[in-house]
Amino acid sequence: MDIVGAAETGSGKTLSFAIPMIHHILEWKERADESEGATDGQTEPGTQVESLYLPTVEESVHTEESISMDTSTEVTEAAPETPAESKEACTEETREQGCENVAEEDKDADDDEKIIEEDEEMYHEDERCVKVVENMEFDFDNTAEEETLKVSEKQPLLGLVLCPTRELAVQVKHHIDAVAKFTGIKTAIVVGGMAQQKQIRMLKRRPEIVIATPGRLWEMIKERHPHLVNLRQCLVIDEADRMVERGHFAELESLLEMLNTVQFNPKRQTFVFSATLTMAHSLPTHLQKKGKKVDQRSKLEVLMEKVGIRSKPKVIDLTRKEATVETLTETRIHCEKEEKDFFLYYFLLQYPGRTMVFANSIDCIKRLNSLLVILDCTPLPLHANMHQKQRLKNLERFAERESCVLLTTDVAARGLDIPNVQHVIHYQVPRTSETCVHRSGRTARATKEGLSLLLVGPDDMMNFKRIYRALGKDEEVPMFPFQSKCMAAIKVVNMARKIEKIEFHNSREKQHNSWFKQEAEALEVDLDDDGLTKIDQKDDRQQQKMVKGMKKHMKHLISQPVFKNVMKTKYPTQMATCHPAHQLHIVLEHLQTKR
Repeated sequence: MDIVGAAETGSGKTLSFAIPMIHHILEWKERADESEGATDGQTEPGTQVESLYLPTVEESVHTEESISMDTSTEVTEAAPETPAESKEACTEETREQGCENVAEEDKDADDDEKIIEEDEEMYHEDERCVKVVENMEFDFDNTAEEETLKVSEKQPLLGLVLCPTRELAVQVKHHIDAVAKFTGIKTAIVVGGMAQQKQIRMLKRRPEIVIATPGRLWEMIKERHPHLVNLRQCLVIDEADRMVERGHFAELESLLEMLNTVQFNPKRQTFVFSATLTMAHSLPTHLQKKGKKVDQRSKLEVLMEKVGIRSKPKVIDLTRKEATVETLTETRIHCEKEEKDFFLYYFLLQYPGRTMVFANSIDCIKRLNSLLVILDCTPLPLHANMHQKQRLKNLERFAERESCVLLTTDVAARGLDIPNVQHVIHYQVPRTSETCVHRSGRTARATKEGLSLLLVGPDDMMNFKRIYRALGKDEEVPMFPFQSKCMAAIKVVNMARKIEKIEFHNSREKQHNSWFKQEAEALEVDLDDDGLTKIDQKDDRQQQKMVKGMKKHMKHLISQPVFKNVMKTKYPTQMATCHPAHQLHIVLEHLQTKR
């Protein structure tokens, strides 16, 4: 029976599909072993051709004859066994941390030695030997392809998990590996931004479970990788409502069409999960203005049609009416667009801890990163234009540090389980109610407390009201308390802004000139100075000197304490669920009694 599940963020949805999938795979393996033992030496070759997991006797005999006929081919085939064995000997942890790289280096070294030996033989022997070497390589490739197809039939793909982001796919793999640690079940990850050759080597190990993003998976399926030919047991679509949104994952439509036609299997079980499956979908404002026609069917009906669930599934809905968890405190600050930087810096100074700051655009994240670096806040950026290794490294650093700021787009809004995130700040109001729920769901996970703060500018008011009306918030979101007298001391942000603008302008001019010079060198043409941005060296030196003086003065201002007589806490509402302003008043009274 297919399962459609909706539950609050941080409630453990990954294990709710990982455990049944592992159980199905273990049962399949047990049946396969029993069937193999029962048919060993008794079944005719004709019946073995129809088997899903056993090679035929004719193929086995043909392979043995081809190996015995050519001893040189046998030597060539035996050579790669050493690195393959070393790869199989790796533990789960070692494999994830780079055992494949070691095996690849060993394989490359063996291949180099083999090439040198063949070159020496070709140098000393006559032309007849050279022809034999060519024939040997041709036969070897055909034999390897036949062996791969046979083994693929014996150990097919049993589980496929589709995720919307690369970071979520990596996290799901870690969780499944932890659950399947003592079962012998192997997993592999297929995502963009990572070396495709390494992922191909992982698939050659014939893992039972593949965790993937739609783009890279579809790319490898089009290349006809033998292990991705047929999915037998389980299909999981995590964060399904995001995955099937129009225009987001074009490859997913092709994948689902293939799974429901060419690779259709009536015995396959489908799991569909998300925290916002049963929410009323709210279109972004820019689509509403265009007068787009909205499908009157429920989101669940549309989702089931796109995924290809034909029979009636079991729908499990554990979400609350408010869509967010009870332990989450939601607050807001109304301010001008230019004042958002001040309130962000104020919050980061007053309430240290693990904080995620969300914005709608990559340009906004880049600007905030430069600004907070100048203000000595050591932020960690995360967005789609970064290299994948750097994205994963920044996530690891954020999870390791007790007090840290992660500046991110909505690429980190869904599914990521980062421990002990205390605050989520919406620097820009999210475009949809679903995105708002998922962003806020990065904190207050697994019954822990957390704070969500919305910085609402005049341009955000309409979107803000629409989102909270869609979420069914009966009570008005309380205002976040702040001290007006401390805002004057935070005017250092103005100086940081000036420095950021100067540095951004200079870097853009240099990048412009550098790009033209590189293109001219590649085309081997002379570049006219008219196409370059003219930079006065004298003015540039004076500007650098001025910026250096501004940074020195700003460093002195930052060293001065802003909050002299106020205790710093995680957030002002952690001791009760009353109004934040009243809670802060309790904190101040507590301090006065201790004097």
